[in-house]
Amino acid sequence: MMDISTLDWQKNPDGLIPVIVQDCDTSQVLMLGYMNREALGETLKTRLVTFYSRSKERLWQKGETSGNALQFVSCTPDCDQDCLLIRARPKGPTCHTGTQSCFGNEELAVETIGILTRTIAKRASSGDSNSYTRKLLDGGIEACGAKVFEEAEEVVRAAREEGEQRTVEEAADLLYHLLVLLKQQEIRFSAVAEELIRRRSGGNAAE
Repeated sequence: MMDISTLDWQKNPDGLIPVIVQDCDTSQVLMLGYMNREALGETLKTRLVTFYSRSKERLWQKGETSGNALQFVSCTPDCDQDCLLIRARPKGPTCHTGTQSCFGNEELAVETIGILTRTIAKRASSGDSNSYTRKLLDGGIEACGAKVFEEAEEVVRAAREEGEQRTVEEAADLLYHLLVLLKQQEIRFSAVAEELIRRRSGGNAAE
């Protein structure tokens, strides 16, 4: 568990440190809040992100009224030990306006994979028999695998014969179907990312 005493709580006269919250699955920055020692201690204890509300002058657990809690995953201090980056898994929109992030709904390319992965997981747990994603998953590895083969072939054909835009479109189809296959096998995309990191840090010749 993180040692709270190592943080520079005296940097600000009110004993609060700023906290940036990032979605652990999509890398989207969700919000900025403030914590004192007690708030961080409560977060680490309950695994639910808890702030100190400067307006209410008390601890405030995110989602205590809306239900849109932030499930704590990890916490990293910055180099000066006076700011925290918390990675969390949101239980709903983070902003009181209804947007996923307090910084708006603009989606960066790097966030798209995580958001799509989460959407596929929601389709998997739904009872919607009309969902294309759900039908693929119900078809098992044979159905999912066949679509990956098909889309991979179409990407190559588009690159050879059909131009940039068609290649982009077919690549998007391939990526979606690959993510569905990973879900069917209950393999988190983060495991694929970790393997890429391992290869890069190990100086893999294939990279």
